[in-house]
Amino acid sequence: MPPFPVSPAGLAGVPDLSASQRHSGVLAAAASGLCTFIATQGGDPDRILGVSGIDPELLQHPTLSLALPNYCQVLEEAARQSGCDNFGLYYGQQFKPQELGLLGYIGLCSATLEQALINFARAFPLHQRNSLIRLVDEGEHYRFDYQVRHGAILVRRQDAELTLGMALNLIRHVLGSHWAPRAVHFEHPRPEHWHEHCKMFDAPVYFEQPCNSLIIPKRDLGRAMPEHNPTLLLVMQDSLRQLSLAGREAPNIVDDTRAQVRQQLLAGEPTLENVAEQMGLASWSLQRRLREQGMTFSQLVDKVRCELAAHYLRQQQLPISELAPLLGYSETSAFSRAFRRWFGVSPRQWRHTAH
Repeated sequence: MPPFPVSPAGLAGVPDLSASQRHSGVLAAAASGLCTFIATQGGDPDRILGVSGIDPELLQHPTLSLALPNYCQVLEEAARQSGCDNFGLYYGQQFKPQELGLLGYIGLCSATLEQALINFARAFPLHQRNSLIRLVDEGEHYRFDYQVRHGAILVRRQDAELTLGMALNLIRHVLGSHWAPRAVHFEHPRPEHWHEHCKMFDAPVYFEQPCNSLIIPKRDLGRAMPEHNPTLLLVMQDSLRQLSLAGREAPNIVDDTRAQVRQQLLAGEPTLENVAEQMGLASWSLQRRLREQGMTFSQLVDKVRCELAAHYLRQQQLPISELAPLLGYSETSAFSRAFRRWFGVSPRQWRHTAH
């Protein structure tokens, strides 16, 4: 197995960045070959990286960090500017486990495929912050769940399709290119060329689900990993752990609150008390910390609703009549009044002019 640069500091040629910059989002290994792939899809890598606020120099060093909102944005921007709506799907299809850096080698060096999936899921939070990843035992199969939970990220379809593609390739690395999951779930609405998803995964694909998931039958998961190396596995796990500790930073109270508000909107009006409890804070403490950032809880809820309203209205297949409960409103009239306050027009007028 070829050596991989694992040292979290002191790498020759690495830009002089602070520890928190090194790993505060997602490791740059997750963007391996991105510029080349953008070009093959007809996009302009420099322009797309520039619009997304990503320094191309960071992409040359897999153990440095990209801000997660910028990473998700660059994938969405690449899809838009290249005209390839399934950009994340195709990027993930060609993404080999080795290219994922420390996280990829943690999977490859594991003893069995089952242990590789377990180790991959356990290590993922060190590779990427503000994200849910879990391997759920459901009897005859595992459910591999993935979801970005960064409060500032609304649009994340391309990242979801890329990440499930990465997990798929780790399994196919052992079981062959014809292996297929039992089913695939995506949280975003069904895209125009959704048949390509069924073709790539060779399985039923369901959209608008609670989470992005691969349903993985347990048969064959006892297969030995071809590159099993217990010593190198420990080195990779320790390197990723050290890298994560070096880059640990204080939580962003606004982003964390936004994430909780978004989750609670589906159940109705979010309350300061419930959100604070989920965050392990007293309500007065959360309110004080938000005020220190120049914002009240009610202002934050209003801002999240406004952003989500615009996001949902861009999804043409979503009827306007169904948007109110998605934003925590019990009545459509309350949503319509709020929307006019935000944008000065009705939701129907906004959707018409936005397209």
